[in-house]
Amino acid sequence: MAEAFEEQRGRLVAVAYRMLGSRADAEDAVQEAWLRLARQDAAAIDSLAGWLTTVVGRVCIDMLRSRRARPEAPYEDRLPEFVVTEDDGAPEDDVLLADSVGLALLVVLDTLRPAERLAFVLHDMFAVPFEEIGQIVDRSTDATKMLASRARRKVQDTHRPTDERRLQRAVVDAFLAAARGGDFEGLLRVLDPEVMWRAHTARGVVVKLGATEVVGTLRHAGHAKVTARRALVNGEPGIVVWGPSGKPVGVMACTVSGGRIVEVLSVIDPKLLAAMDIPRCPG
Repeated sequence: MAEAFEEQRGRLVAVAYRMLGSRADAEDAVQEAWLRLARQDAAAIDSLAGWLTTVVGRVCIDMLRSRRARPEAPYEDRLPEFVVTEDDGAPEDDVLLADSVGLALLVVLDTLRPAERLAFVLHDMFAVPFEEIGQIVDRSTDATKMLASRARRKVQDTHRPTDERRLQRAVVDAFLAAARGGDFEGLLRVLDPEVMWRAHTARGVVVKLGATEVVGTLRHAGHAKVTARRALVNGEPGIVVWGPSGKPVGVMACTVSGGRIVEVLSVIDPKLLAAMDIPRCPG
């Protein structure tokens, strides 16, 4: 039974991660599924994969409902889990191999009701039939299709075509070049006039609004001896910054729209950075 479960673990964690948006919570959900499986008569389970998907789906729904029942900080003050990988300009199909979820998708998924989120994730991302999903959420097949349809309409704008991905990379590269060269006029050209820069620091969340204010902050930091490179942050072009010792000192997730950066979510809190799996400094 343990061997059969381990064969399913990777897929189950992927399902739970897309449901919960947190690697730690996803692991907890899958562990709960294992504990429930250990109490079952394996011979009575017709399809282990289906049974485990059902259990993980129900555990995730319970966890999402529990979150909604608890008062929490606004989404803007919460930090989505970052998955940081090297960005070598690989084709879109290769990028999708990374076990990550785009920040834009995580934000939208967080607004869905638990049943909508489950129907969308299981059907559109993992091709689970609506009949099976309906059993998990205790709805008819037609009602489950409607759940997924409503969710799909909310997330359809998060898809990034390959051409748009290339544009994102070009904008992030232009930002890096302007920052390295102290070209503040160039920074103003690549930043949206109403850009929002949200930084998670050791003292809390600091927000800068507007290109002029953001450039002013970058001007003060311009003399720091750091190495900055483009990277993939949750599957989309972002930036990693390393200090002189090669230790990561910052990660930035950039949102590009209309050929300009409209939002930056950055992390400079050493404790948060230490918990991330960040590529080594090149060279």
